[in-house]
Amino acid sequence: MFGYSFEMIYLVILIVIGCCTVLYLFFADIADVSAEGIPFFNPAVILSFITFTAAAGYCFERFFGFTSIINLFIAIVLASVFTALLYYFLLVPLRSAEVSLAYTDESLEGQTGKIIVPVPMNGFGEMIIETANGIISKRAASYHNVEIPYNTRVLIIEVRNGTAFVAIYEKEEFIL
Repeated sequence: MFGYSFEMIYLVILIVIGCCTVLYLFFADIADVSAEGIPFFNPAVILSFITFTAAAGYCFERFFGFTSIINLFIAIVLASVFTALLYYFLLVPLRSAEVSLAYTDESLEGQTGKIIVPVPMNGFGEMIIETANGIISKRAASYHNVEIPYNTRVLIIEVRNGTAFVAIYEKEEFIL
């Protein structure tokens, strides 16, 4: 075709799509936003389908004696299967597994933490809250204006202006 062998065409397509895939890795956020309104358009799936087709086509042209049309048909079928497997077993779980490290002050209410800087009466100390995403350090004040010593387990009652108002938390009860 066009004076070139199918083997060479598959190889050139494979190299060009490989370069496009690398560019997509760097600019994936822009590509995802620009294609947001188009249903069934996922650049990762399209690039992987073309890559699998070109790679399988190249291998069949190089190592098997089938005609070029049969090689192309087998390559498309294999690429469809591999792309479907990639999509359902890798891309869908990755997309649904996005976790945000952000939190709101309201989401901290009701959680427990530990005092790392003692809270004086009518003053401020510091506490840490262990979450699934890591450890959060927060300014703490006593909810009932009592002194809270170092290493005391506390319950966050309310968060106002970036300060966690806490009460001492003991076993299954907390002191109000």
